[in-house]
Parts: sequence; structure tokens; C-alpha cells
Amino acid sequence: MKTELISKFLEKYGHEPTANYFTPGRVNLIGEHIDYNGGLVMPCAVTLGTWLSMAPNEDNVIRFKSLNFPEEHEFPVQSSYTKTGAEWYNYPLGVFNEIIKKYPLTTGLDLLFFGNIPIGSGLSSSASIEVAMAYALNSYFNLGYEKIEIPLLAQKVENEFIGVNCGIMDQFAVAFGETDKAIVLNCDTLHYKIVDCNLGNYRLAIINTNKPRKLAESKYNQRVAECQTALKQLNKEISLNNLCELNADKFDEYNHLITDPIVLNRATHVVNENDRVNQAAKALNSGNLTEFGRLMYASHQSLKDLYEVTGAELDAVVEFCSDYEHVIGARMTGAGFGGCAIALLKKGQEDDFTKKLTDFYTDRIGYAPTIYISEIGTGASVI
Repeated sequence: MKTELISKFLEKYGHEPTANYFTPGRVNLIGEHIDYNGGLVMPCAVTLGTWLSMAPNEDNVIRFKSLNFPEEHEFPVQSSYTKTGAEWYNYPLGVFNEIIKKYPLTTGLDLLFFGNIPIGSGLSSSASIEVAMAYALNSYFNLGYEKIEIPLLAQKVENEFIGVNCGIMDQFAVAFGETDKAIVLNCDTLHYKIVDCNLGNYRLAIINTNKPRKLAESKYNQRVAECQTALKQLNKEISLNNLCELNADKFDEYNHLITDPIVLNRATHVVNENDRVNQAAKALNSGNLTEFGRLMYASHQSLKDLYEVTGAELDAVVEFCSDYEHVIGARMTGAGFGGCAIALLKKGQEDDFTKKLTDFYTDRIGYAPTIYISEIGTGASVI
């Protein structure tokens, strides 16, 4: 990929790049919609991702080009930027806006992006782009950001520049991922531990429903608000910084304070999902993939019934997987409202699984899914 990217850079800019970087996408194995509630999540990096090549220019401009999108733009080097619309380059532009507050840019840059993460699928293409840009600038100009500061900066861009109230999980996972490892991350404290994720005779199937999920335009922010309502009502009698400070028993004791049944459903999912992450870590540590798969199915059911973020497309995928003998666990991953599901698929069954799921899904939904088989990959890096 590096050779091809250098060739395309030369074609588009007339000179070769001076540095090349890769940042993965991510899937969340379990622990969904609890990152912004201070909970535990278990993401891993995948081998799909974002490549970025760059070189300085003498024109005092930042040029954004991509092999995925026709939109190109250049901005003068200046002291701040504002979001221009929905174009892809607003994500790296937001990173520039944040970094130049502390480190004024003294040279123009030519940038070329390429990604093979399905856009709008829930595999964190936006976080991958943001972290790639932040990692590249920090590395190229030796800015001195600590590793933990890169995902925090990227999250701030997503929240304040792009306008999506996401938690830290996506940016953290694509920055800190390790091959054949998962990350158990406390989204409140940012304490984390790396756990072995040896899938043995199974591989990770990523099923793109091909129903785009535009996060900033979805009901994501509504779910955030509903959880904040639950927290406010619980705090009438107890003192909590976030919902995931409660375990299931404590929540049962105080959930009568939540008066809206829909809000109660949201909070119930959050507390139980946080418990499932702890159970999943124990299952992986003991090599019990069957139990891990059971927890994946339970997570999806909760996201369907209590959090209401799945939809017909994701439910169809998980329904098929639950009846397919060579899958031991499946669930939606990401924010939902379309996007992707994941499944633990027995090795050697990839072709059969792809054909049968495609037929089932196309008959049910009316169009085909796209299925990827991925390894658990590494985080942001120089290539």
C-alpha cells in the first residue's frame, strides 16, 4: 500500500511524500453506548484503516486530497479554522485547528489520504482520520504530545469542531491498539489494560449492512441526553458522576427514581452492558470463547430492546448468525442506526458464511451486505 500511495502522491502533487503513516479502524467487541457514560469498553484495532502521506510545500497552504473522495481543498496557513460543512477534510482540518493553538504552523503541507474503512459503517473512519492527522503532525514536527494526548485531542476535535458528542473509545482504540490484543478501557478514568484476544479457531467477520450511519445526524446525541436525564434523576438521592459507577444491584435499589420508562430502559442497558464487559474480560482471560460469544448476543439484544439503536438491517445479520452453526457470537458494533455487525466465525467457513448470509440478508432487506474478514491489528504508526 505504501508504494501505491507514494505513486499516487507523486501523480497528484508532482513530488514524493516525505513521511507516511497508518492508523487503523476499530471494532468494539463489547461495551456499546457506555463510553460517554463512564463505562468499560473492549475495542480492538482492525487491519482496515487510513493511510496518510505528506510533504511540506513552499506555498504556505494546507492541501487536502483523498483517493476516496473527489472533494479537494486548500487552506492558507493561519491561526485558526472553522468547519466548512460536511466534507471529509473537516476532520483533519479540525486537528490542525486544535494543534495550532499550541504549536503555530510555520510551513505549508501537501496531504494525501486513503482509507479502506467503509464510510458511515461504524468502524470509526472519522476517528481514524483524526488520529492519523494528529499522530502525523506530532511525529513529523516532533511536537512532544504524549501518546495519551493524541486520542484526547482527536476526541476534542470530534466534540467541538465536528459537533458529535462521542466518548473517548474510538480515538483511544485506534491510537493504542495492539496485534491480537483487546483493550479494556475505563472511559471515565482512562485507565486501561491490554487483554489477550486469542480467537483460536475463529476469525473476526465484519458485516457492513450498507445502510450508512451518519453519526452527527443520527439519534446518538438524543441517547446521550437521555442518559444525562437518568443520571440527574438518580442524583436526587445518591451522588454519581456517571451511570457506570452503579452495578446492577445498586441500580435496582435506586432505579425507581427514573420516572420515564424510556429513560429507564436506556439506563438499564448502560449498567448491565458495563457488567458484561467485566464478564467478557474474564471469559477471554480463561479462553472461554463460548461464554464470550454468549455475552455478544446478550449485548445485541439489549441494544435492540432497551437502547433501540439496531434496526432491521443489523438485526437481520445477528438473526442469521445465531442460526449459523459456525458462528459462536455476534452483535452490532459502533453507534448503530446502520453500520456494521461483527461475528466470531470458525476458520475455513468464510466463503460459505459470506454466500449464505448474503442470500439471507438480500432476501430480507433487499440489497446485499459487504463482508470483511479481519485480523486484530496494530494502532497508529509510521510506515
